[in-house]
Amino acid sequence: MSLTGTSMGSGGQTARKAVNFGRTYVVRPKGKHQATVVWLHGLGDNGSSWSQLLETLPLPNIKWICPTSPTRPVSIFGGFPSTAWFDVGDLSENAADDLEGLDASAAHVSNLLSTEPADIKLGVGGFSMGAATALYCASCCALGKYGNGNPYPAKISTVVGLSGWLPCSKFGYFHYGLSYLNWRGLGAGITSSILQQDFEKQVRRGK
Repeated sequence: MSLTGTSMGSGGQTARKAVNFGRTYVVRPKGKHQATVVWLHGLGDNGSSWSQLLETLPLPNIKWICPTSPTRPVSIFGGFPSTAWFDVGDLSENAADDLEGLDASAAHVSNLLSTEPADIKLGVGGFSMGAATALYCASCCALGKYGNGNPYPAKISTVVGLSGWLPCSKFGYFHYGLSYLNWRGLGAGITSSILQQDFEKQVRRGK
């Protein structure tokens, strides 16, 4: 699947760049369909490996959608191509965020959820970089907009992050977006205690 993102070129002109996503794998519910979760893999992985694992879980009422990210040069790998939801150049707290890549992946998640029945719960989750992308999607949902300011249409009820991090941590409104999601009781699950402590600390500080 291909999405078109925007970026600023020379002279302030807006350039449009296609983002090509890999294959999407779907695990159908074995019982009554009550929820759909888009599950996002980690850096260098693909949707197939997670779909095989999710197939074995005793959760018969959940439909799992396991997309595969684009293959792109990854800065932290010295520009070597890898499947990645966005570019990562540094794992420090002050690292620059690839908002264009994050927005394109968040839009892909929204598109995957857009055709689901109106009477079921919608969720997003992931592992490592996939967890970071899932948390970004949840922040966009809570704020009602992408990082670029465009409206975010998906209505996400649950977010799960396994061993991930919160992108755009230096932008306080993304912290408050997840805080608002928790306040509404929409199930923002963060499994890393270090991430949870850092998230709570920065929300208290208003960062």
